[in-house]
Amino acid sequence: MLKPQDILVLLKLATGVPSWTFDSLGHELGLSASAVHRSLHRAEAAGLYDLRRRKIKPAALFELLSHGIKYVFPPVWKGETRGRRTAWAALPLSRAIVPSGSPPVWPDVSGDAWGVALEPIHPSVPDAAREDPKLSELLALVDAIRIGTVRERVLAAEELKKRLEA
Repeated sequence: MLKPQDILVLLKLATGVPSWTFDSLGHELGLSASAVHRSLHRAEAAGLYDLRRRKIKPAALFELLSHGIKYVFPPVWKGETRGRRTAWAALPLSRAIVPSGSPPVWPDVSGDAWGVALEPIHPSVPDAAREDPKLSELLALVDAIRIGTVRERVLAAEELKKRLEA
């Protein structure tokens, strides 16, 4: 059974981390080395990662994210708060979609926006995203698929596919 941190670890690897250890990935994601190790074993069991080659399986990961993420990790909304923009309110979709109303945000006291709080798929997402813009964009695309309208989900899925295949 996949856990939220498994998605976070796989998306981090999808950013093209050139050389990594369990410890270095854990440090960048706010996880322990053993948590990263267990995540990759669960991802391999789910057919999303090849442990021997140390590579994600982009097609399988895309299929899960584009069709199943909103069911496996459904969105949890909270009240209005300060945070980091996500989904269509963040890059890369903010270039194509003009948001109306309060933007979705991950609660984060150091965030630059006021909006409706969307609980991230893992508590360490805001910190990890702040440190890695590529990861932040992938997580925002996943959130757009989780919470968006059909148009937003389609745009997010197209952009996510391009990035996973790169």
